[in-house]
Amino acid sequence: MAFSLTDLETRFNDPQLLDGGVALPSDAQNLFDHALALLERGEIRAARRDADGTWHAVPWVKRAILLGFRIGRVVEMPSHAPFHFFDKHTFPTREFRLENQVRIVPGGSTVRRGAYLAPNVVCMPPMYINVGAYVGRGTMVDSHALVGSCAQIGERVHLSAAAQIGGVLEPINASPVIIEDDVIVGGNCGVYEGTVVRAKAVLGAGVILTRGTPVYDLVKETVHRATADQPLIIPEGAVVVPGARRVSSAFGEAQGLSLQTPVIVKYRDDKTDAATALEAWLR
Repeated sequence: MAFSLTDLETRFNDPQLLDGGVALPSDAQNLFDHALALLERGEIRAARRDADGTWHAVPWVKRAILLGFRIGRVVEMPSHAPFHFFDKHTFPTREFRLENQVRIVPGGSTVRRGAYLAPNVVCMPPMYINVGAYVGRGTMVDSHALVGSCAQIGERVHLSAAAQIGGVLEPINASPVIIEDDVIVGGNCGVYEGTVVRAKAVLGAGVILTRGTPVYDLVKETVHRATADQPLIIPEGAVVVPGARRVSSAFGEAQGLSLQTPVIVKYRDDKTDAATALEAWLR
């Protein structure tokens, strides 16, 4: 079928379209299925990058995903006993074939329908990739890692064990987390609330980045913060490690308290590349 943004908007805003698919226009399911097929082929994405490097959400793509929640009805998903799963019928797990050239190692990993995984992506168990996510060629998603809804992951990224990349579907205009090409995300890192991590940056194990997190740059002697119209942005090639800053209030000083603060300690160089080199033979 031809994909029409007008038809999508009409169905998304249809007051007769009830949650759970009680009132389901005949073309709503077809529109939704077509949109998710385009997402899975990488022909549309939930975020776009302008020529100046600025990332924006693509609202109509997110509306297409949300349409699936409106028309979906909860069903029992196919499973292996004794495990049972119940979810909207519109969001089963995604099916892969050998020609997709995606390596999914046995052990409990799940990719939800509507996510794009490029050739040569490696999924180590157990990991989870949610609807609308985009994962670029040659990226490794390690054990217990999460790629949230609509998150955009570049090429040759390593999401280490237990890394959490936050997702977002609503509000419609909210930008998802962006991890650009050649980024290393260390174990137990958390990247949330639309944070943009520029190409070749390295996040040391345990770094947590949110919209309200200030990041102190020891090299350039500045502080990187989100603003009202811009998310937190980690500069290209920055090497970020967990740090701390003291609490300046009288009580905080008296108790010896400090707050968690990510710190940029250097920018990527040959020594960093050698220390973070991906094991190509594992791929």
